[in-house]
Amino acid sequence: MRIIFVRHGEPNYEKDCLTETGRRQAEAAAVRLEREGIAEIYASPMGRASETAAFTARRLGLPVHTLDFMHEISWGGPGIPEEGHPWTLGDWMISRDDFDFYREDWTQHPYFRGNAAVEYLRGISARFDDFLLGQGYRHEGTRFLCETDRPRTIAVFSHGGSGACVLSHLLALPFP
Repeated sequence: MRIIFVRHGEPNYEKDCLTETGRRQAEAAAVRLEREGIAEIYASPMGRASETAAFTARRLGLPVHTLDFMHEISWGGPGIPEEGHPWTLGDWMISRDDFDFYREDWTQHPYFRGNAAVEYLRGISARFDDFLLGQGYRHEGTRFLCETDRPRTIAVFSHGGSGACVLSHLLALPFP
């Protein structure tokens, strides 16, 4: 199975929809994705992601299935600098602390020990494993075992945060 991850177009966060530029981006993405042989489309329940997915769905004549767990994530917690933003903190950990994400448990670092992003990562990762199991792929350790003979391409429209959670989980990479 091939999974294409698509982040939503330029958003109006206040109204949880796309801007005019975001709609042009979504249409351009739909034109590009038309050649990918997508069999199913999934999207976050949030307006900006589902609206982005709708452009591809219309072009391909497919429904959009909602993945309620692929919503945008939150981050931060008491005493965590930079409002707990995972990517800023990850950069700081490398440049200021010489932190090695592959040798040390980043979830226990003071920037992440109480950071809401860690709970989102765990929850989204577990739910995506359940989703993949329904697609015929069982997660075992660092491997995904194929239990189906249905090779196909799906598209998942979501957000930078939830998409990063899934990609770090699937590729066994540190989230930050």
